[in-house]
Amino acid sequence: MKQLWKGNLALAEGAIAGGLEAYFGYPITPQNEIPEYMSRRMREEDRIFLQAESEPASINMVFGTALTGKKAMTTSSSPGISLMQEGISYLAGCELPAVIANIQRGGPGLGNIAGAQGDYFQSVKGGGHGDYYMPVYTPATVEEMYTMTRDSFDTAVKFRTPVLILSDGVLGQMMEPAEIPPPPALSREIRDYGWNLTGTRKRKPRFIRSLMMDEGQLEEHNYKLRDKFRKMEELAEWEEKGTEDAEIIFIGYGTGSRIMHDAWSLLRSRGVRAGFFRLKTVWPFPGQRIAELSEKAKFLTVELSLGQLVEDVRLHSRNDVGFCGRPAGGLPEIKVIIQEAERMLR
Repeated sequence: MKQLWKGNLALAEGAIAGGLEAYFGYPITPQNEIPEYMSRRMREEDRIFLQAESEPASINMVFGTALTGKKAMTTSSSPGISLMQEGISYLAGCELPAVIANIQRGGPGLGNIAGAQGDYFQSVKGGGHGDYYMPVYTPATVEEMYTMTRDSFDTAVKFRTPVLILSDGVLGQMMEPAEIPPPPALSREIRDYGWNLTGTRKRKPRFIRSLMMDEGQLEEHNYKLRDKFRKMEELAEWEEKGTEDAEIIFIGYGTGSRIMHDAWSLLRSRGVRAGFFRLKTVWPFPGQRIAELSEKAKFLTVELSLGQLVEDVRLHSRNDVGFCGRPAGGLPEIKVIIQEAERMLR
């Protein structure tokens, strides 16, 4: 049965349902409800909650917990995620599973506490140092805040990788009906995943590290990671409507996709052959599908930024790609989106 849920709390329940065993976080708006809620719920579920002294401390606690074979998570908002980038790179380099959620706010710098989408580049291009990627899920509803977070733990374990939930302050603070069932019981089985450092009496010691100084060793490791990233292409997920006859296709994710859906519906009702393309993952990116659709249709990205997703769409499109967006907490207006689409179709 659906009940009224706030996005941030639905995300927290999704993590618990996904088997989260240890949560570490530090307060920052607009994600403060998550650590506050977790401080109660994790204890109710007999799991670990710890408020860290900083964002770098949070991500390194996640790193240490992952080494024990436990499922760990941290959440923050844009400036806090920036402070975690070194730790995220270490997780990727050591091939350790973890889940990180970014409830984006306006920037750059301290910016403001309004919902925005200015962290796209940071999220899909690695963010930290070195050659790496991580799966990036982009919920667009409160219920998806639950389901995508829940399922991200399976992705993290399957590929031994950090996974990012890329949301924003609008969706985090929003309340709408969602089906959030009680979490399943947490298995207390001690598992040997192949990377965790427990159970050394029965096996040879493991060395989990990203420092590789021997000649060619780090290069070989990077090629190994590259092959794994290519396997992750199977994770690409999207939703499309009306694209079979479209002359122009709206493309976006998260809150931006909710706004463009209304613009798309209005244009279709007026007889305009418009399509709707919502990204559920922004990495891996469905570039091949975009290239196919661009044979007959133009694209218009709708973003809560000055234009970041638009660059990846242009990389894959063989047709014109337009942009409509507002940064720093501004929300694109439906009438402006429609005007830009009509201009592109002239």
